[in-house]
Amino acid sequence: MPLLTPVAPRRVLLVTGLSGAGKSSILRILEDLGYEVIDNPPLHLLDALVSRSDQPLAIGVDVRTRGFESQAVLDALGRLRARPDCHAELLYATAETDILLRRYTATRRRHPLDNSPDTAPGLAHNIEQETRLLAPLRAHADLVIDTSDLPPPDLRRLIESRFGRMAEGENLTVTLMSFAYPAGLPREADMVFDARFLRNPHYDPDLKPLTGLDSVVQNYVRQDPDYEAFLDHILALLRLVLPRFVTEGKKHATIAIGCSGGQHRSVTLIEAVAAALSAPVDNFSLSDGPIVVMHRELARQGRSTWRWARPPQLATMDEQTRISRS
Repeated sequence: MPLLTPVAPRRVLLVTGLSGAGKSSILRILEDLGYEVIDNPPLHLLDALVSRSDQPLAIGVDVRTRGFESQAVLDALGRLRARPDCHAELLYATAETDILLRRYTATRRRHPLDNSPDTAPGLAHNIEQETRLLAPLRAHADLVIDTSDLPPPDLRRLIESRFGRMAEGENLTVTLMSFAYPAGLPREADMVFDARFLRNPHYDPDLKPLTGLDSVVQNYVRQDPDYEAFLDHILALLRLVLPRFVTEGKKHATIAIGCSGGQHRSVTLIEAVAAALSAPVDNFSLSDGPIVVMHRELARQGRSTWRWARPPQLATMDEQTRISRS
């Protein structure tokens, strides 16, 4: 009998987040990438919608849904993740409160919770209430996107780098992500490194509230006698493996480094790896590829931390025009 070719699980994205943070823009980008997009369906229909579709699917979910409950969304997400024919992920869009206030003032739109009996009058109270309602979803999101200082072209590039095919001629896109082991391994990670053996700034009262983005924390972690050797081994392995990913035609790779809290050691190392891979002197097959930096636990705490360590290079004038108009 002929061997059957395994069918790759179909991608299913649940897109949620604060009103005004860019959820609709993300859905439009996904639609451009070939996803079937359904915005705000009744939660009890999610399983049926996935079953009847045969292409990548993006589903918008937010507080406009009648009887909305975060736990119901998480339960539906759990069922989708248990299906062998699906690769389900949760995206969460957020922005700082003053940015949301400014956007609502500019568009004169009403907030979805404006008539909620549980919400005090005023837009700021509506935003605060929605933030509380969606907090469980943010805590379980695979990707948190803060659009506060994110121009529309960069938002499109970020979504394309994670969920679509980048412009023709673009190299492998690498995402460098820090995380906390107690919060779970990143499901999308291709390679994972464990930094929990390094000296921990958490036990220094002056350093505990800081992060690996602060130089004083970075200096503390670097003083571990095994830090430099560990970093060198990570970079050596990436220089070996990433060019092979390119040869195999892989378009996206996620490299994750974890520690106990996802705040100090893993953040320090991700920043160091990003600096090394994006430096002009770092001459290997990935030299022209986009590099994204993300700190998962910091993002879940409400801090805007993602950035391009090396932005994508758009291949054609047509592509530049398309993104500038989006």
